[in-house]
Amino acid sequence: MAQNYPIYGRIDGPIVMIGFGSIGKGTWPLIERHFEYDADQFLVIEPDTAQHNFLRQHKLNFIDTALTPENYREVLSGLFPEGKGFCVNLSVDTSSLDLMKLCREMGVLYIDTVVEPWAGFYFDTEDNAARTNYALRQKVRDEKAANPGGTTAVSCCGANPGMVSWFVKEALLTLARDTGRDATAPADRAGWAKLMQSLGVKGVHIAERDTQARRTPRPRGTFVNTWSVEGFISEGFQPAELGWGTHETWFPENAHRQDEGCKSAIWLERPGAITRVHSWCPTPGPQFGFLVTHNEAVSISDYYTVGEGHDPEYRPTCHYAYHPSDDAVLSLHEMFGSGKQQQKHHILTEDEIVEGIDELGVLLFGHEKNALWFGSRLSNEETRDLAPYQNATGLQVTSAVLAGMVWALENPQAGIVETDEMDHARCLEVQRPYLGPVEAHYTDWTPLQDRWEHFPEDIDESDPWLFRNVLAT
Repeated sequence: MAQNYPIYGRIDGPIVMIGFGSIGKGTWPLIERHFEYDADQFLVIEPDTAQHNFLRQHKLNFIDTALTPENYREVLSGLFPEGKGFCVNLSVDTSSLDLMKLCREMGVLYIDTVVEPWAGFYFDTEDNAARTNYALRQKVRDEKAANPGGTTAVSCCGANPGMVSWFVKEALLTLARDTGRDATAPADRAGWAKLMQSLGVKGVHIAERDTQARRTPRPRGTFVNTWSVEGFISEGFQPAELGWGTHETWFPENAHRQDEGCKSAIWLERPGAITRVHSWCPTPGPQFGFLVTHNEAVSISDYYTVGEGHDPEYRPTCHYAYHPSDDAVLSLHEMFGSGKQQQKHHILTEDEIVEGIDELGVLLFGHEKNALWFGSRLSNEETRDLAPYQNATGLQVTSAVLAGMVWALENPQAGIVETDEMDHARCLEVQRPYLGPVEAHYTDWTPLQDRWEHFPEDIDESDPWLFRNVLAT
């Protein structure tokens, strides 16, 4: 018996999807389910021949070409001749900012999941400050300031960055309700920032534990992951980066401040994928996570700032604390240990995963109830029943893309927006059917607990939630 899925609107004109890897493949059936559109105007741009058989089997139109700084204007302009439609950018090695600017010039709606640079940037750029997500994001924010309003372009709308920003707002309302405060959603950014400040939240971890696993051991020489290997390697090689809160009393010796823009973040002279932090998720409890840089670490700290600059009245610390699948952890150890990338890449498919979930949420800490984790605990088994061609990690991303597309279609003249700036309730209304259990968990754990007494560390017991205590030595 066929299930009736809600139709959220009609997309007039072409839908052009750039990239058809694991996320593109999973997003396509959600677009097909939830929008009215002309099927013959759906087009994929995908140079990877490994994806072409799938595209042919499903009779999807595609162009076998890679977008470059030299050809992207000609290629995309030719695909949107009437200046309407939707560009869904799910690729790597293409400049999100350049594609976004072109789409807005043409009047075409746009969405992506990351501020991506052109090919070569992550590894060929020697200036580490320029390689931070802060710097990449700032260029988008500068474009927003220079050209406000106009055709909607949604920046960084995947699971994280993206969905987790909506979780932060829902977690704040949960915390307000559970502490006897007014749980009415604020009407603007200033109201949200004041709410977080009034609740005493010192910071936010994007706390994730991926336990998805297959029966076959990871072969040496292969980087195995549950989502884009190229994407993970790229961000893992960027400097570790975090939003820097006003409660912090210590500054790492290898850290650097930013001199331009909102100044909400700092970066460390060390790759994020080998920088460990103490964090907490419901399934494992205390755990190590990697301090991999992400756009939301910067944007959340920025969005909830009261005041400006390096010394505002209030700002939360915010960073990713990511424990990927065990195969991915082993892949990282092998790659950084050898000093070179593996030649073979493999993404675990929904058919080979035999157990595990992707537990992705936000840990709000430092308030009167200590810490609150709020997020999705989606299993691969449930994912198979919810949507095709993806594992649990993928569905948390693709359903966020769907929600962002719905919001853009309903708000077509909102200009350039980040997910922090969108209606979180509407977006989660669209996305929630695909997230499995969405739960709130309080914990008494702090980073001062579960340390090895045999090896004393340089910590500060005056405040358990200082980054000095979170950072693993």
